[in-house]
Amino acid sequence: MEISIKSGSPEKQRGACVVVGIFDHRKPSPAAELIDKAANGYLADILRRGDMDGKQGSSLLLHNVPGVSAERVLLIGLGKEREFRDKAYKEAIRTAIRVLGDLGVGEAGLYLTEIPVKKRDLGWNVEQAVLQANDMLYRFDQMKSKPDEHKKPLRKLILGVQRRGEMAQGEAAAARGQAIAAGVKLAKDLGNLPGNICTPTYLADQAKALAKEFGLGIEVMERAEIEKLGMGSFLSVAKGSDEPPRFIVLNHKGGDKKQKPVVLVGKGITFDSGGISLKPAAEMDEMKYDMCGAASVLGALRAAAELKLPLNITGLIATCENMPNGRANKPGDVVTSMSGQTIEILNTDAEGRLILCDALTYAEKLDPACVVDIATLTGACVIALGHVASGLLANDDGLARELLQAGETAADRCWQLPLWDEYQEQLKSNFADMANIGGRPGGTITAACFLSKFAEKYDWAHLDIAGTAWKSGKEKGGTGRPVALLVHFLMKRADAS
Repeated sequence: MEISIKSGSPEKQRGACVVVGIFDHRKPSPAAELIDKAANGYLADILRRGDMDGKQGSSLLLHNVPGVSAERVLLIGLGKEREFRDKAYKEAIRTAIRVLGDLGVGEAGLYLTEIPVKKRDLGWNVEQAVLQANDMLYRFDQMKSKPDEHKKPLRKLILGVQRRGEMAQGEAAAARGQAIAAGVKLAKDLGNLPGNICTPTYLADQAKALAKEFGLGIEVMERAEIEKLGMGSFLSVAKGSDEPPRFIVLNHKGGDKKQKPVVLVGKGITFDSGGISLKPAAEMDEMKYDMCGAASVLGALRAAAELKLPLNITGLIATCENMPNGRANKPGDVVTSMSGQTIEILNTDAEGRLILCDALTYAEKLDPACVVDIATLTGACVIALGHVASGLLANDDGLARELLQAGETAADRCWQLPLWDEYQEQLKSNFADMANIGGRPGGTITAACFLSKFAEKYDWAHLDIAGTAWKSGKEKGGTGRPVALLVHFLMKRADAS
């Protein structure tokens, strides 16, 4: 979809449709007031009759409004003005895009971006409008023999700003939003693909295609090279599947040669059966999403490359399947990680940490500025935080604050949980240096405690996205989270470099 920024009055906007807002109690937004003035009170009459009350989620389409150049005017309910914050603004954008889609409008001027949102600026409004519009227009039907029929899609969206002096800010925000949206789409597509298509080899091929498109450095290691590195923990998970594992190293070299890289580590379990500790059959199909951490790394790197961030960024992806064949890990097995530390595997369904720990050890070789791993790691995180916030744990409070702030700015929030030494007690083993699980209490925290044992030589943070990477039920599908959070984190780092 083409996005452009335009200043000026909405009544002069030509095209199929212009979109303005109405607050609760029939109060028009500034853009709606301008249209009403040009139409000699036409909107005021409609509002007075009660045809539109301004409640959130409501809409009203008007044809041939006097004094307006556009063919139609779409009124969008904004809810109560004093409660018009992030959620209400995003809902208004989504309502507008849904109605435009239902109408089959190919081009529209959207003047909701001018409406003040508490504690946000024009740049945030524009970026979110781009992201919400792209999310509403997203379709995943490439696996169907006949793609779903949809009305004529929205091809062009013109976002209004009040003053010409705001054009530059709006255009920069739109470009940022488009880059993030493309990264989110990549992450969604990879997550939504079935496990028989999106294998470790496929994931590596997509990384190669991304590297070729944006001039990134790439290395893809196969089993023999992974063995040579001593990644015994990673390979112990991979040996249960006929699909060969891959270890992907992707580099965006946007900074000075001496600049230490920011390292993003993604969990890439392309299908998780649980292994010998087999998962219940119900909803096991959703375990194709167990590679969403890896997908988010690729999505964030795509956005960073498109934005040409002046920052050195390395993406590390350990990818394999977790399957229960005759060679698979068994409860009670002891494996040796790349770090030399031994691990007693008490539950083969706690496999994500077994592949991530070796990737975190590999990250030491890169002398990183910091390391952030992203993983659909624990069901306990879904219980703790639901599907609203991603879990955050870190061994450095400064890095944790950066990620929390990035999540707030991106409207892709995370919440910090403690990483206290007392939780490490749960990982003690009689037969190895540590166990791979610590029991049910504090499961998200003990999983991060396990990973922290392999990230002691650098600043590190862990994002558990088990509750936010995809949706179940009627709206089943990947969300592309936390690509937006990661991109804002990287942009802030780039600004500070």
